[in-house]
Amino acid sequence: MNKNERKRYEKNKEIKEMSIIDGSDFWDEHDFGEFDDVKMVHDIQFSLEKKKYIGIDEDLYSVIKNKAKKLNKSEDVLINEWLSEKARSQTNPL
Repeated sequence: MNKNERKRYEKNKEIKEMSIIDGSDFWDEHDFGEFDDVKMVHDIQFSLEKKKYIGIDEDLYSVIKNKAKKLNKSEDVLINEWLSEKARSQTNPL
């Protein structure tokens, strides 16, 4: 890996959420063998959460995406926060 690629990797390493496209582009050009600090993971634990996906108007989604970016949050997190607040504020529970 040359010096510029290493700098790009270090910069990307600092990004908390790399997009799938960015990650795909990066790994198209690199492999784990290039990095000395990669370690084998033997015990992975995770929990799956069920999600329900709904359609959102494109213009509304654009507004949400911009607001989420300004708040350094994902769109999913922001939408869930807003919907939770709205649901809790209702006098008649759903």
